[in-house]
Amino acid sequence: MNKSAEIMSTNVEGNTSCFSEMNMERMLAYATERSIPSGSHLFWEGDLSDKLYFIKSGRVKLTKSTDEGKELILYMYQSGDMIGQADPFSGTRLGFTAETLEDTEVAVIEHKDLEMIICQHCDFAIDFMKWMGTHHRLTQTKVRDLMLYGKPGALCSTLIRLSNTYGEDYNEDGSILINKKITHTDLSNMIGATRESVNRMLSDLRKKEVIEYEHGMIIIHDLEALQEVCHCELCPREICRI
Repeated sequence: MNKSAEIMSTNVEGNTSCFSEMNMERMLAYATERSIPSGSHLFWEGDLSDKLYFIKSGRVKLTKSTDEGKELILYMYQSGDMIGQADPFSGTRLGFTAETLEDTEVAVIEHKDLEMIICQHCDFAIDFMKWMGTHHRLTQTKVRDLMLYGKPGALCSTLIRLSNTYGEDYNEDGSILINKKITHTDLSNMIGATRESVNRMLSDLRKKEVIEYEHGMIIIHDLEALQEVCHCELCPREICRI
């Protein structure tokens, strides 16, 4: 498989789908590849924001720590995604920590190289602005879910986002299997709730037969019921993701 074909094969569902094949090649031509073991960190909150990271394989979670030491999960990224501060070239400090959830291969792109490509290719600049816009829209929709519809709305929205990111058809009735083991602690960290409140809300959804568990994984039987709770606006998949 040639380099461009490899790039596009990992780019189907990632947040870099806004880049053309040529522009992905232009960007990755300047990248340095790194292998990061599971449980390691790409960067820490407070580090200088001078790089972006394209995930070639593996998964990465972005977290924010509160003053009380509680960890909030902001995003979970996978192959085809590019992560980093969405306001490059401003010399800011990173507001989150990136930790690998499994062995991960990344391509590291320096901001100085990005700036040069943007100056040389106007079509790349347009694609890059699309990527920044997608990142900001994703943040806005998550904030909306948390502020407008309370913890139940945030939990239902998170389950929908998980189904869009990791979902598989489960049977002919339209049920969706979230093909990743997500613990109650993970869910509580995603919506800023206690583990006990997440347990109660999940129990209510199971009693209503909206969801069930199988081998530690969540099956969604009634997606519309989740959408009603969080007043789903049917955002495109590149926005409605975890």
